[in-house]
Amino acid sequence: MDDAVPEAAPVREETEPGHDPAAPAPLNVPRTPTGVADVDASLGRLGDADHLATDGHIEVYEDVHRGLRDALTALDARPGPPAPPSQHQHGPRS
Repeated sequence: MDDAVPEAAPVREETEPGHDPAAPAPLNVPRTPTGVADVDASLGRLGDADHLATDGHIEVYEDVHRGLRDALTALDARPGPPAPPSQHQHGPRS
């Protein structure tokens, strides 16, 4: 029988993580709801950038820009008043 005592694992000192000024931090920029669901959703997406490193912001900003552009385009696509009847109607003559 072996009476040798196993070696203890080295003890690591627990260090408390310090504040890293280069780490992502929320900007806490207030966003006022517009009342337009698509626009509010796009603007809400800006908060996703708070948890990303700076090089990840561009993807979020491009996505928000695309959403806002789509919302504006949708305004142009809404139907307007009906067109007046054409004075040059083609049909069978009586």
